[in-house]
Amino acid sequence: MDTSTPTAIRLATVTQRFATPSGQMYTALRDLDLEIGAGEFCAVVGPTGCGKSTTLTLISGLDRPTEGQVLVDGTPVTGIDPKVGFVFQNDAVLPWKSVLGNVCAGPRWRGGEKHEVRERARDWLRRVGLSGFENHYPHQLSGGMRKRVALAQSLINEPGILLMDEPFSALDVQTRSIMSDELLALWQLTRPTVVFVTHDLEEAIALADKVVVLTAGPATVKAVYDIDLPRPRTAQEIRFDPRFVELYQQIWSSLRDEVQLAYARTTKAAS
Repeated sequence: MDTSTPTAIRLATVTQRFATPSGQMYTALRDLDLEIGAGEFCAVVGPTGCGKSTTLTLISGLDRPTEGQVLVDGTPVTGIDPKVGFVFQNDAVLPWKSVLGNVCAGPRWRGGEKHEVRERARDWLRRVGLSGFENHYPHQLSGGMRKRVALAQSLINEPGILLMDEPFSALDVQTRSIMSDELLALWQLTRPTVVFVTHDLEEAIALADKVVVLTAGPATVKAVYDIDLPRPRTAQEIRFDPRFVELYQQIWSSLRDEVQLAYARTTKAAS
């Protein structure tokens, strides 16, 4: 992180444990240290089940660490902060509300005036390419369109921090690539701090300013890689840049060992 950039998120020696159904304690994170600068796009990668999503829940205030401290803008996280937006793997659209109603829901809940909120919602639907679909319902939309609604739901609240938990994983390859480009374009508008969890290393490099590699659980930070690819960029085109290939090879060499370790543990437990 550029030392001139203020720190937006800091996890200081964070450990998180859970009680399993059998009553034993499971450690998801152990002594995890991470700093993310204001306006930075940070992608987090690691093997399945290593604690990536747990990290997001701690930043959001949905959970509290067992040990250590999580700080947002220098203040310890003690609960849900309205300036933090969260886009989940499964979209959180309300099936009984129209597209416009879904995007209006957050600002209206926060006390926004109805007419003003509707105008802002229409503007965000235009930005995500859904003008003309205001009166449709979620079941009438494709998966990619529902993700656009979810993005508008979060971004209309102008979050200073946007947490994204594998938001495009259920989409087909072509739609996923398009959504990545749309996300970058939307991020450029307000430049929130983004923490983006993904299993897709190519996606991580194409989107991010830096990529954080977590170890096989209990997760800690294994390595942090600055992504020195030019901006503005498109996720589709940047993959052809020779530097992209170099970064992929470098980061994969670190991530591969953790993926293999996690896989070996899984197969051993199943045998």
